[in-house]
Amino acid sequence: MVNISFLYSLKGINDRAVIVYLYLNDRANKDGICWPGINTIAKDLKRSRSTIKRAIHELRELDLIQTEQRFRPNGAKSSLEYRLSRPIHF
Repeated sequence: MVNISFLYSLKGINDRAVIVYLYLNDRANKDGICWPGINTIAKDLKRSRSTIKRAIHELRELDLIQTEQRFRPNGAKSSLEYRLSRPIHF
């Protein structure tokens, strides 16, 4: 059985942050890295972009994820790269 109780035991974590963390974990590779766009996350979770952004901010503050801006070959911004500090392997 997989233990995700560390998520629930974090003081003050919001349910939106838990949902986004589990979503990112589901999309992550074996190294705990993924790069879905904000619009994709919002659409898949049926939440607003601002809700997703708040959750990502909260996850960063709790040191559950690190993010890095990615860029296209022409220099335009692409989606963020998300690195989970505690990936859950189901």
